[in-house]
Amino acid sequence: MFQVISFFIYWLKKVDEHSLQSPFLYSLYTRVILKRGIVNVEIEAIRNQLLQNDKLIQIMDYGAGSRVTTKSERSIKSIAKHASTPLNFSVFLAELIDYFQFSNVLELGTSLGINTLYLSQNSNVNVLTLEGDPNIASIAEDNFSTLNRRNIKTIIGNIDQTLGFALEDSEKLDLVYIDANHRFEPTLRYFDQILQKCHQQTVIVIDDIHWSKEMAMAWKTIISRSEVTLSIDLFEAGLIWLDPKFSKEDYVLNF
Repeated sequence: MFQVISFFIYWLKKVDEHSLQSPFLYSLYTRVILKRGIVNVEIEAIRNQLLQNDKLIQIMDYGAGSRVTTKSERSIKSIAKHASTPLNFSVFLAELIDYFQFSNVLELGTSLGINTLYLSQNSNVNVLTLEGDPNIASIAEDNFSTLNRRNIKTIIGNIDQTLGFALEDSEKLDLVYIDANHRFEPTLRYFDQILQKCHQQTVIVIDDIHWSKEMAMAWKTIISRSEVTLSIDLFEAGLIWLDPKFSKEDYVLNF
């Protein structure tokens, strides 16, 4: 019910390109957000295989859990169906990387690696992805090997423990995609940790900002922070900029 109400509020508030005065936002919206990019056939073939895989695996869940089950044993096809980033949003993230010519990407929450494959489809992009569950990470790494994605580095383990070490060895980050834990306090903590590796043009994407009251509160708290100068709510996720050239503005855009 919370998500239904949240979507109704989003639907009432959302605007399109006709309401955007900023040339930066107008260009971003019309050339990236509205654009439905090219679907990668090879990646989607892997997704389809996963969606047909009945194998059961044990899940070590460190976060808020699944929307559809509380069981620790789940089928691969169920994870692929319910826990993977939606196709249209993965394609959007790939377009975002190309549009800004980003080089260094951090993903928190690898899952089965489908979204990671989209993030890494430009061979000039280095993707560091963190996954808590070793069984899920193993499947993701098999998928990376299938497409010979040597520009992906996976770190396995509780993100609460691995993120700090991962950031120590990281270059400045261009894009950060947070799709892990889905609780208020960890989401804020991850945001604070990654700031040390962000620059003025970094884009931070927080997934599932309307997933629960906790995530909605985390989103509102983060966009109120002084470091955040521009935020965009696409319902599926929220985008954040830290660039001081922007005046403090929050947008709800049709996606």
